[in-house]
Amino acid sequence: MSANIENNKRQLEADPIEAIFELNMGDFLTEYLISDDLLDKINTSTHDKTEGLKNQLKELISVYSIDNTLNLLGFNNTDDFVIYNSIAKTTVNMLDIDACHIFLTNENTNLIDIDNDLVLVGTSLENSSEIFKQNIGFKFDDIDNVVVKSFLMNDITTINKPEDFNDWKPIDILNEDKVKSAVIVPMSSNSGKVGIIVLESYKEKTLIKEFTDLVDVTATLFVTSMNLQKLVEETTNLLNDETTSAMELRHVRTELTALIGDLSDEQQVFVESLARSVDAKSHYEDHHSLKVAELTEKICDYLHLNEKSKELIYYAGMLQNIGKITLPEELFTKKQKLSKEDWDKLQNHPNVGVSLLMKINFLAEVVPYVHYHKERWDGRGEPEGLSGNSIPLGSRIIAVSDAFTALTSERPYRKAMNSDDALEVMKKEAGIKWDPIIVDALAEVIKI
Repeated sequence: MSANIENNKRQLEADPIEAIFELNMGDFLTEYLISDDLLDKINTSTHDKTEGLKNQLKELISVYSIDNTLNLLGFNNTDDFVIYNSIAKTTVNMLDIDACHIFLTNENTNLIDIDNDLVLVGTSLENSSEIFKQNIGFKFDDIDNVVVKSFLMNDITTINKPEDFNDWKPIDILNEDKVKSAVIVPMSSNSGKVGIIVLESYKEKTLIKEFTDLVDVTATLFVTSMNLQKLVEETTNLLNDETTSAMELRHVRTELTALIGDLSDEQQVFVESLARSVDAKSHYEDHHSLKVAELTEKICDYLHLNEKSKELIYYAGMLQNIGKITLPEELFTKKQKLSKEDWDKLQNHPNVGVSLLMKINFLAEVVPYVHYHKERWDGRGEPEGLSGNSIPLGSRIIAVSDAFTALTSERPYRKAMNSDDALEVMKKEAGIKWDPIIVDALAEVIKI
């Protein structure tokens, strides 16, 4: 029996979601394959089962509350517009466009006395408080409107040619008379459509595929997060109702675990899409961020770190250059010598990246690893001059992985080094720039 308990503990630590499904199977075996006499003997009363289910659900909704997923919900008043405004402004900064507007279906706003079927809930424009007083939106029967059409057809729509604007109906207060190109991205999932994101540029501009994919993935994450929060609220109501049956609790547990699984998958896709967008904007054509992340994973395995730590360091490795996504694209295409101002912007990108990550709740745990990955072992790095083991382990692993990946990748100003030469460079500066133990681990994993 003790061996089974230890095995269950290891499963919970390694993969909580998988362990939850194991619990579901345990209930199935108990309820359908064990006789009533045996049930009585092992004291699995209905009361105990209901209480056990409630405890499991309480754990689930505490872990997957709004504080630990994207901070996105339907809203009840204008104070909630701040959330969507922040997302819209961040999107503008990342994609280097001029405006972003977010619309939700009326049923997802919980507002009253709103006639429109799609309602403006967030904008990157500065005079948002005045804009929201206008109750801006669209009616579904306005099928000649390209925004409505894109929503109803559930298709990403790109507008960047004169003929594309035949069905474009600009909203003056949103400055849409200035728009020269736009991308309309529906917010949908298997459970339905909840809204639309409109990206606008005041000059002729085609968003690269990586950017369009990022917004599409973000929209899907939006929807799943909203659906999860609604289900969390329903679950809370069930837990507070003394008449709730075990069958109802099992049903909602199945729904929760399935939705949590979807959210976990979508979060990983979001991180990978964000990393690809960073590389594309930085004009890295060699998937630098993914290579760094994969190398951190190998080093973590060699050091026998637990799965949770490995996952966080992997994400941090993927996103260590996230701040570059907010930098103007011309900074990466300049052929002349960069000015001091340009260098300052480039040097500051980790700080900008941390600021972005703080707005993405489920990535908050990777912030320290990203924040300190420019520190040096000898204490002469940035941002705080930490040294030695005072630098977070994840940051030390990322620093080594990033440096080795950069040395073995071709850049406009130099050829790529082979692995042996790059490792020699790393060894010479171990104990100065990098943790010697991590460099030793690097030497071992690149042999594999």
